[in-house]
Amino acid sequence: MAQTLINFRIDENIKKEMEQLCNELGITMTTAFNIFAKKMIREKRIPFDVSIDSFYLENNIKYLEQVIADIESGKSKLEEHKLIEED
Repeated sequence: MAQTLINFRIDENIKKEMEQLCNELGITMTTAFNIFAKKMIREKRIPFDVSIDSFYLENNIKYLEQVIADIESGKSKLEEHKLIEED
């Protein structure tokens, strides 16, 4: 089978962590990407869920920023929540 070269950019830290994990698994990054590509082709989808974490939605960020502003201005008080141990 003919081989081809693909170049793409990835965050340096992600690359280092992936290289380390691949090494621990006994495979190369090329093998890992080939596994991903073959699974994607076979299943005709991205082989894992891709979704937006609601924590990062704009309205939630605005709400959290307002809470922080209220605490910093003294309008609200930040209290530590303690876990209640069950008997």
